[in-house]
Amino acid sequence: MPTPLGTRLTAIICGRWTAWLVLLAAASFSALVIGFAGDPRTGDDPTGALPEAAESVQVAELRRQLPGGQLNPALVVYSRDGVPLTAADDAAITADRAAFARDAVGDVGPPVYAPDRTAALVAVPLPAEIDIERLGEIVDRLRTEARDGLPAGATAELTGGAGFTADVAAAFDGANVTLLAATVAVVAALLLITYRSPWLWLVPLAVVGTADVVSNGLIAIVSRAVDLRIDPSTTGIVDVLVFGAGTNYALLLIARYREELRREADRRRALRRALGSAGPAITASALTVVLSLLTLLAAVLANDRAIGVAGAVGITTAMLYGLIVLPAALSVCGRGLFWPFVPRPGQPDPTRSGIWARAGALVSRRPRTVLAGSLLLLAVLATGLLDARIGLSKTEQFRVSAESIDGLATLSRSFPPGAADPVIVVADAARAPAVLAAVETVDGVASARPAGGTDDLAVVEVVLRAEPDSAESYRVIRDLRATLGSVPEADALVGGSVAENLDTRDAALRDLRVVVPLVLVMVLAVLIVLLRSIVAPLILVGTVVATFFAALGAATTLFTQVLGYPALDTSVPLLAFLFLVALGVDYNIFLTTRAREEAAVDGTRQGMRTALAVTGGVITSAGVLLAAVFTVLGVLPLVTLTEIGVIVGFGVLLDTLLVRTLLVPAIAMVLGRRFWWPSALARRRVPEPAPVPVGADPMPGRHADAGG
Repeated sequence: MPTPLGTRLTAIICGRWTAWLVLLAAASFSALVIGFAGDPRTGDDPTGALPEAAESVQVAELRRQLPGGQLNPALVVYSRDGVPLTAADDAAITADRAAFARDAVGDVGPPVYAPDRTAALVAVPLPAEIDIERLGEIVDRLRTEARDGLPAGATAELTGGAGFTADVAAAFDGANVTLLAATVAVVAALLLITYRSPWLWLVPLAVVGTADVVSNGLIAIVSRAVDLRIDPSTTGIVDVLVFGAGTNYALLLIARYREELRREADRRRALRRALGSAGPAITASALTVVLSLLTLLAAVLANDRAIGVAGAVGITTAMLYGLIVLPAALSVCGRGLFWPFVPRPGQPDPTRSGIWARAGALVSRRPRTVLAGSLLLLAVLATGLLDARIGLSKTEQFRVSAESIDGLATLSRSFPPGAADPVIVVADAARAPAVLAAVETVDGVASARPAGGTDDLAVVEVVLRAEPDSAESYRVIRDLRATLGSVPEADALVGGSVAENLDTRDAALRDLRVVVPLVLVMVLAVLIVLLRSIVAPLILVGTVVATFFAALGAATTLFTQVLGYPALDTSVPLLAFLFLVALGVDYNIFLTTRAREEAAVDGTRQGMRTALAVTGGVITSAGVLLAAVFTVLGVLPLVTLTEIGVIVGFGVLLDTLLVRTLLVPAIAMVLGRRFWWPSALARRRVPEPAPVPVGADPMPGRHADAGG
């Protein structure tokens, strides 16, 4: 039952004149945020995502204090398709060194040749603290200078930290605009198909689009206030979240509004009823997502925390615009907005004889068979996890070609695999000889040499035999740390980009272990409060977790067997779980809250069938739309975002078409009134309905004695 305050608020939002005031206030607020928000706080430090206690972060901080520690080298690799470089190539390299000096900080050292002369490496020292746009300009100029004047058959590729950073920035240049355009196009097309009206789709699209722009502004304000770094991938994820969730809320509200218009001649009264009925479910749904996202504050990776805060701001904005601005816009537009399919009192409800009513009848006839079949299918899909591998190397993270990646591959063919990305050891200078000797005893070390330092600190560069970011390289890093930890009074620390990636992987696994239980507890608590039950929430959470494992298994098979991705990125399991559980439980909330409403009159069996019949169409539309929107993440250049998009997209479809349509109703019909234990509905004894015969009307109408 709506509260008196809720009734007054809906009256204001949907009122004849007050709706205009609501829209005016919303427009003013939106303009204020958009006009004064500015840009979010960003950061390019590769160790910025790690906690300060991470060993690689401590090494990076110490190196900044050393001579040359403020440098970020660009590595230019010269090669000739596997054959030795010529004298003409040597002359071109010498000329390039002179050209590189114009952008270098300090001297450009002599080239380092591979033992077989199939490649040469020139290191160009660049400033580490530099604007990303400026870095991109320098890298582009160096690449042009390296290629100009090369003899025929020779190639030059710029890689290293500077090249990789510039390529990441270039890959995202305009990518978020493309993502936003693709998202808007997908949402517009699906809304047009759903409503079959030439203008109804414009209203929710305009409201959700405004909410997205406003949420980005609010995120920028929050990021500067709490020193939160927002990278382009976070922005892309939040755009998808806002459009997906916001459009879902609009679909559910408009569907309930259409339903009420078939019963009520006064369209504003119908809108108030729709908002009063759908509002609590939408609020509970959004609250579930927001609280789930905020569990990421318990993560140690700063990127995860940023996604949590930014996503929570985005979902909250989408909910408020969906519950305040959208109803006000519908109020001023009138019933004709639905043309040519204008709902009017007395029209038959098409949901009572459609496909979802027939699905409910099927489940009610054979609930145990449907239950067993659904669980078997989920189990089969989850078997793909048997081949799952976690962790992408730096060279595996792009879906598009990048010169920095190609350069690393060229280096690894002529030099030891770890030459382009040496491990950095920092230790007490007085113990430098002992540290160097200990490093050389570790299996997997190709070479080690002193690399400067101060009177207090010594730096050792260690080249590994293993490919960077491989399981073997991580094993060597762990062995180095264990070995150096036993050198007395050395205070040795192991860092470098390979160590940073290992620390990131370990932190991601730690976050997975910590955040997943928090998400499950949070979702369970919201469901218990909403449904006033314990059994139903436990079942709903269990089905969503099963959906996650099935989606992750199926997607892993797709990635490894079809798309050729070698592994899941370290951040994918946690973020995919979070989005799929938080968003997937939405549809079960919408189904079970309606089933509870109907069960109070007709009992559990008939109530679940009615709920499935009347919510099936809109929930399926919402699920298809959300899946499509998440899949659009694939337009971004990172494998990580493609993996998240595919897993969540497929999982939402699985949840919409299988779990919500068949599995949950089947469980409810098997359990009957026990599904609602310990609420009052569980104590209500009502005769069970007879199974619906094949060919009979699947929704014969309400029966006060039907359902258990």
